[in-house]
Amino acid sequence: MSQSKMHFEISERKAILHLFDAIFVILAIYVVGESFDVIYFKEILSSNVCWILLVFYLNVFGIVFEMYNIQTASNEFQILKSTLLCVSSTVLVYLLTPLFSPVLPSNRLQILLFYSVFLAVLLSWRLFYVKFLASTRFSQNALLVCSEGQVEELIQGLENIDPHYKIVAFVATDHEDIVITNKHPYIKQIAEKELVEYVTRQGISEIVVASQITNGIAPELYHQLIKVLEAGKVIREYTQVYESKTHRIPVHHMSTDFYRFFPFSRSNHNKLYLFVVRIIELIIATLGLGLVVVLLPFILIGNAIGNNGNLWYNQERIGKDGRPFKILKLRTMVKNAETKGAVFATLNDSRITAFGKFLRKTRIDELPQFVNVLKGEMAIIGPRPERTEFVELIAKNMPFYETRHIIKPGLTGWAQVNYSYGENIEDSLIKLQYDLYYIKHRSFFLDLNITFKTITTVLFYRGQ
Repeated sequence: MSQSKMHFEISERKAILHLFDAIFVILAIYVVGESFDVIYFKEILSSNVCWILLVFYLNVFGIVFEMYNIQTASNEFQILKSTLLCVSSTVLVYLLTPLFSPVLPSNRLQILLFYSVFLAVLLSWRLFYVKFLASTRFSQNALLVCSEGQVEELIQGLENIDPHYKIVAFVATDHEDIVITNKHPYIKQIAEKELVEYVTRQGISEIVVASQITNGIAPELYHQLIKVLEAGKVIREYTQVYESKTHRIPVHHMSTDFYRFFPFSRSNHNKLYLFVVRIIELIIATLGLGLVVVLLPFILIGNAIGNNGNLWYNQERIGKDGRPFKILKLRTMVKNAETKGAVFATLNDSRITAFGKFLRKTRIDELPQFVNVLKGEMAIIGPRPERTEFVELIAKNMPFYETRHIIKPGLTGWAQVNYSYGENIEDSLIKLQYDLYYIKHRSFFLDLNITFKTITTVLFYRGQ
């Protein structure tokens, strides 16, 4: 008997969280306002502008403090911290917004009540989500069709991203109907002839087929897959699932089929998009350099104490179309850090000074690159520019690496906000996957997403 259970994609779960956050907060304000005749609550709901602004702030600060990150939303401790930060910021900014929010009440207890109701209802709903929805209702079981040698690698590529997505079984394409000794005891191996019956009985929501073996599927397995499809089950190709779950392009699984899976975003050549983005970049870069001027006295003091040497330095990087340029940065390493040649920086690198660590964590060391943005050598958002020595090394070992040079490098990017550190070729592969995803899906919405994540990275002190 089928054990079908409700499941949603990550984007759908995020939409649910956004929607019900707003519904429960507005509903709580209405109920408390009417029940206890709280004037300030009634004023919030009496004007569309007032309550829409409140919902807007809730969503913005919710994104900044990772309320809509699926991993965070599924963890009780993390959601407690994020909710507290989100509610505190939302209420403070809302109360201090002139003209568009109600006049502050003369009875200050109403402000305390506003904060308490906001926090209580949002926290209660989110803990309910973690306890009764995230843990069971949104779980999604999948079955993998691939060669047996691929099983572990393909599963690890998916399950670390979505806590509610689990591959529970696989069918090995390099064997006949019999099931040999299972080398993967943590998931069940299914014979081809058992596929339809197993999928129906276990309530499998989708079948994931590795693209490399599509042409090698045996007739019996092919007919079984057709029966599963006719039964209304979803069959998706592995790279499609990988991209939707991880927001990365799995170049290591594409081989010569790369361009079939990688249509470049129209935004890369859309003149209106590029023009608007350039205007925004000029404004941000100008403001950013103004911030550098304000912070410079404190940076000079910190550099004198914790860096002991020159503050500024230039380094050659590779830009758009593979052209080299000089990037401007604040020095974060000891003098003569690379006497033996260029090497990757590592996590807790001993060459990084005490003050340099602070500059990296807060991303302050990158602020001088607004000069490169004004000169048109860099963008605000894009793949981080890599050093010439490393580009040559990585390109020899990694196909499609130089594809990231079709757009300008950025001050921040999709790889920077999603992957904490890159200290070897393997890390560079993961960052490349994120960079190619950005090039493929580049848009105002993705740029805005990266902007919010960058703010979160700075606030939570996660810089590299």
